[in-house]
Amino acid sequence: MTTAAPPGIRGVLLKTGMLNQEQVLNLLERGSAHGGSILGAAVDEGYAEERPFLKSIAETLGMPFVMLSDVQIEQDVLDLLPTRAVFQHEVIPVRMEDNILIVATSDPFNTAIVDSIRLASGRRVKLALSPRDEIAKAAKRFYGVGAETVDALMQDERIDLDAERDSLAKVDLNEQDEEASIVKFVNQVIWEAHKEKATDIHFEPMETSLRIRYRVDGVLVATPLPAQLSRFQAAIISRIKVMANMDIAEKRLPQDGRIGLRIQGQDIDIRVSTMPTVYGESMSLRLLSRGGDLISLSDLGMSDRDAEVIMRIIHKPNGIVLVTGPTGSGKSTSLYAYLHEINSTDVRILTVEDPIEYEMAGINQVHVRDEIGLTFAHALRTFLRQDPDVIMVGEIRDFDTAETAIRAALTGHLVFSTLHTNDAAGAVTRLVDMGVEPFLVASSLQAIVAQRLVRRLCFDCRVEGRHDDAYLSSVDFPTGPEINGVVYEASGCESCRSTGYRGRTGIYEILEVTETIEPHIVARDSASVIKGAALREGMRTLRDDGWDKVLKGRTTIDEVLRVAEEDER
Repeated sequence: MTTAAPPGIRGVLLKTGMLNQEQVLNLLERGSAHGGSILGAAVDEGYAEERPFLKSIAETLGMPFVMLSDVQIEQDVLDLLPTRAVFQHEVIPVRMEDNILIVATSDPFNTAIVDSIRLASGRRVKLALSPRDEIAKAAKRFYGVGAETVDALMQDERIDLDAERDSLAKVDLNEQDEEASIVKFVNQVIWEAHKEKATDIHFEPMETSLRIRYRVDGVLVATPLPAQLSRFQAAIISRIKVMANMDIAEKRLPQDGRIGLRIQGQDIDIRVSTMPTVYGESMSLRLLSRGGDLISLSDLGMSDRDAEVIMRIIHKPNGIVLVTGPTGSGKSTSLYAYLHEINSTDVRILTVEDPIEYEMAGINQVHVRDEIGLTFAHALRTFLRQDPDVIMVGEIRDFDTAETAIRAALTGHLVFSTLHTNDAAGAVTRLVDMGVEPFLVASSLQAIVAQRLVRRLCFDCRVEGRHDDAYLSSVDFPTGPEINGVVYEASGCESCRSTGYRGRTGIYEILEVTETIEPHIVARDSASVIKGAALREGMRTLRDDGWDKVLKGRTTIDEVLRVAEEDER
């Protein structure tokens, strides 16, 4: 097999100085096993890092080396090469130079690529080298997610592009082959969202286009898409409806559904919601990982002081622990972390949720089904006859649920639940407003944890920030000689998709219901009075915890300001 390789390749590989004779011979033998790419085999086998290796190959062959993330390619250059050729050969047209098309590839030894591109573009071609991941990202950025699939749809002679949208949907969806173009495109969008660690996908019809956005780290990010995608809007929406067991003929009313997928060995549960709008049906997909790695208490991002308070509270025999915050603030994740900490063979834990977001071994989980009367309150009343030690209620939504949860806490059970309030003290007044007697709230509540999620700075590219004292004072950021810490800002690099952030962490406000706080609850004092009393006892607000994480270099001032309201002291 070695003798079959072009004689010049061996010399080029050795000339880089990165490989020895044995490695080169091994690569020439194994190249065919890696799609014929000898450079790909070298990287996959761990013989060399791709970028420096490609740079050295480029110098040896006299080729340009291009980092596509730093290049803006003109549309007329992109139009020179058909979309299917770009994705088939994994290349990107970069620029015209002396009437020659410069095309980036990661495999200079594949001579067939040059001939194919010359035929497809009708131009003379010269190769430049670029890493594989750079080419993949550039293809997504310049052509859009699923561009080759949409191109195949445009070329499909069976589809009448001038037909009504309804008939178009029927043509595509009658194809049962899993490689059918619409099916493939939807799968590509979901797979891309999963790779980006998105929590939501939004399909939003505009007047002249279909917009798809992912929510990544709590922020919406527009996804680059092929320009012709809007022509297949109805087919895409119908395909997702079929996957979610919805009525594809009903387009006037909102619908809800669910999709179960398995991606790389991980089960993904997708909640689907449709809503009729002026330009068609808008569709939102919430991605939930089932059975994935559960986060532990130490991963929540709590300060040592807050973690000690939580550890003490969740090991108490009875009472209610409430987690508060808006949708998407990580409340469920925190509750699961608490349950994971106390889960053992001698503790019986029952949960009622809507939906069950994580499946946890060793606990009994119940899914709310309002349509048959299995509500939070109904499940809770049943739990009390099931000899539980710990109960978790997904959310306290009404008086019945609140009253039953408090009764459970007063009869010797530890109860975890959530509420939608802006801060910890607001949860007390919310319960009283629901109709629960203040003395019952005071005697049953152990603690309230308000929380938010802030994006974590990317440690590969964060930069030291420059803020004047007037600005820091205006946002109540702690200053003075006793504050020792550098304030960082987001920059942006390849590791963090040029956002400056990678992942999220929590900021917390923990209000313990002590003997000092209880009289204020019984007296029906306002949330501000209760908060003031807690602050005098040492409670740290959301912003206080946020500023602490800023000073530790974990997040930015802008992120804390984005999620946490101004403190009223």
